[in-house]
Amino acid sequence: MTRPVNTLFWLLAGVLLVRLGLSALIPFMDTTEARYGEIARVMAESGDWITPWFDAGVPFWGKPPLSFWAQALSFRVFGVNEFAGRLPSWLANLGVVWLVFRAGAALRPDLSAAVARSHGLWAALIYATTALGFLSAGTVMTDSFLVLGTSLTLCSLILRLSGGSALWGWGFFAGLAIGLLAKGPLALVLTGTPVLLWVLSCRQWRALWQGLPWRRGTLALLATVLPWYVLAELKTPGFLDYFIVGEHIRRFVISNWQGDLYGNAHQFTRGTIWLYLLLASFPWGFFLIATLVRKRRLHPGAGRSRVLPRNLLVLITASALTPAVFFTFSGNILWTYVLPGLPFLALLTAHYLASPLESGKGILAVPMLIPAVAVCASLWVSIHPESLKTEKFLLEQLGSHSARQTAPLYFVNHLPFSARFYSRGQVQRLSPDTLAQITTSSPAQQLLVAVKPRDRDSIRLLEHKGQPVARDRRYIVYYLPASDSRVSGDARPTPAPGA
Repeated sequence: MTRPVNTLFWLLAGVLLVRLGLSALIPFMDTTEARYGEIARVMAESGDWITPWFDAGVPFWGKPPLSFWAQALSFRVFGVNEFAGRLPSWLANLGVVWLVFRAGAALRPDLSAAVARSHGLWAALIYATTALGFLSAGTVMTDSFLVLGTSLTLCSLILRLSGGSALWGWGFFAGLAIGLLAKGPLALVLTGTPVLLWVLSCRQWRALWQGLPWRRGTLALLATVLPWYVLAELKTPGFLDYFIVGEHIRRFVISNWQGDLYGNAHQFTRGTIWLYLLLASFPWGFFLIATLVRKRRLHPGAGRSRVLPRNLLVLITASALTPAVFFTFSGNILWTYVLPGLPFLALLTAHYLASPLESGKGILAVPMLIPAVAVCASLWVSIHPESLKTEKFLLEQLGSHSARQTAPLYFVNHLPFSARFYSRGQVQRLSPDTLAQITTSSPAQQLLVAVKPRDRDSIRLLEHKGQPVARDRRYIVYYLPASDSRVSGDARPTPAPGA
């Protein structure tokens, strides 16, 4: 039995190491990764650990700071680079994988220790090789820490109900603290809903009350989380109204919510979240559906578990589906919203789908699908870097231009986060009106101006005064030499607020 366990362990380790390696190869792309990476870079540079800053003078109220704390600390330790920015998400994912392993092993008390460990490894491998699970493991975003928090809370409850030590009771509240500092009150919804459904349907009130240190755990939770929320509101008044009411109520009920201070609403047909769940869980979601349909057709009633107690099956199923159910009636969604359900979908899949111990090792080829696709995509990107939505390579082109050493770089109308990140905040925004003033007079200093190819009006102005020196898929950069004459103060380019 040792050999199958070793095979699963090394396969899982290989998947995790491949994801870690890919984290250092692909540049930050606009908008999510570059935006969060730049916020963390500013935090590391400024030393302001209370308020994440979206721009100079513009606080970022959209998310709590846990992920920014981790990324900023990583930047300070390893330098400002892609690997350092993504390492915290990889470590958070490693924690989720471990929790899935522990829960998966604990769910098979009927088996020997070695076989139970193999089922835990099988569940962990399934989660690590889902499309979204693999992608999020090395992506700069807040969702990795949210799923760590929700997984710690719900897996701690599963392990406690399965006979685990009292320490798992404290893990329940530690997970809530992580979720509240990573994403906010949404963590309470995503964990509280499956727990409530489990308690109501299985009448487990006594088990819930006796299994967790409610009084001391709640006090520890409040002592951990409340100080930052209070300090954030005191430092930038209005935070609580925007974050609690705007982000958690208006965003949910208003599909085209216009109150977003940091981006645009993502309007989709209601119910799209279920398609996202299928895509996010690929390829395992299809295997789970096919297995359940086949068992139901061949053996009516076989959908019920003959191994898992009903109360644990209800809790795991509710944990897997709560994110999709919750966002079913919201039109303002992203596919990452289903991520907290994937660890528990992996537990269900490992339970219903025959493991390599039962069906032979042929099924071990399936976990290689997503990592193989990711490696091929990375190789293609290394050959065609111009295809990416990032200004990293544009700035590298300008690094070889003699004027780049002294000429400031301006972006007309819109300032990409990737340009801000890779220039260490040195690029600035230029309004179209100011550009018109500059090009109709004579610039007092040499300039580099980036403009989108479809902005024909700006390009006509720039062609009159300068020449193109670099370009990528999104921008053309023009060099405008300095003139002996001077322009008025109004005509000079000035940084946009917070640039």
